[in-house]
Amino acid sequence: MRFGTGPEILGDIDLSLSPGGFYFLTGPSGAGKSTLMRLMYLADRPTRGRASLFGRDISTITRSEKPGLRRRIGVVFQDFRLLNHLSTVDNVALPLRVAGGDDGTVRSYAAELLRWVGLGQYLDVRPSTLSGGQQQRVAIARAVITRPALLLADEPTGNVDDAIAFRLLHLFEELNRLGTTVMIATHNQTLIDQFNYPVLHLEEGRLSQTRQSVDQGIS
Repeated sequence: MRFGTGPEILGDIDLSLSPGGFYFLTGPSGAGKSTLMRLMYLADRPTRGRASLFGRDISTITRSEKPGLRRRIGVVFQDFRLLNHLSTVDNVALPLRVAGGDDGTVRSYAAELLRWVGLGQYLDVRPSTLSGGQQQRVAIARAVITRPALLLADEPTGNVDDAIAFRLLHLFEELNRLGTTVMIATHNQTLIDQFNYPVLHLEEGRLSQTRQSVDQGIS
């Protein structure tokens, strides 16, 4: 992957995620972690090589097909991307509302998720009134509400304390047990040490595996 005529940000990546797997993605800032995730949630296409998602070659996916595939992906962005004209509960509920869910049921489920991430008292406030860590938790609740087939989280615990970070990882684990494939980009070595999942390391545009759990790995 390269942008314009610049150098390759990613090169010769050979990665296959097992359905239902759970992975950590590590590497220094600027190594290309966010770029790799952009390829995975269809924001970009590779400039060479082949990438496929849910059995579909990314290069052949049409514009009309993208929304349906993206609805199967939950993404936690570093910059949160919350809509400030909506309340926190409405931000979380938005993906299900777009999919045509019943308003009352959707709001109830969104409120439940916000309580799970410790924000039950902030259902009707605007995101701009929340701290960075609180906004991050809203973004996580929004990403998981659809129980996506694939969850990509870019530094999801970067603005929260260790207690909340562990709670969020357990939420991701619960989603994973329901069948969601999870990839978490993180610099938090404490979390990596506490949760025994494969660790993929990206540096200078190259990917390697530094840890493989008993029953998971990449090929």
